[in-house]
Amino acid sequence: MPILHEKGGDIRMTTRMKKFVGFAATAAIAAATALPAVTFAQGTLNANDLGVGAISNDIKLGGGDVRQTAARIINVALGFLGIIAVVIVLVGGFKYMVSGGNEDKTTEAKNLIVSGIIGLAIILSAWAITSFVISNLLSATQDS
Repeated sequence: MPILHEKGGDIRMTTRMKKFVGFAATAAIAAATALPAVTFAQGTLNANDLGVGAISNDIKLGGGDVRQTAARIINVALGFLGIIAVVIVLVGGFKYMVSGGNEDKTTEAKNLIVSGIIGLAIILSAWAITSFVISNLLSATQDS
């Protein structure tokens, strides 16, 4: 009895094969879930077990507040997005200048400019919201 057979040009799996594949997938997921619990059975971990002591002299880990670090990362990401939006506006302006009166090219350039301006508005509002939330979070969680 063949496991795979051909009907009408395509290969189809039999019911028995489908059950076997389903069982194998279930067993693989169960093994992937249970295996980490078995491998970490040695007890509690400390900083030296994870190699932090080995790199402490080579890499200077920041001792700053996590909230401020997150705020800096968000500001840098929004800065990059702002640069991309400005480049989109500039590309749209360039395309508008070299369109030569062609309505299709002019429309495409205007759409790029509008999209860049909308992107800038979204980025600025995201920056304002994150600045507000982070500043209120910092002031609410600081020791008095």
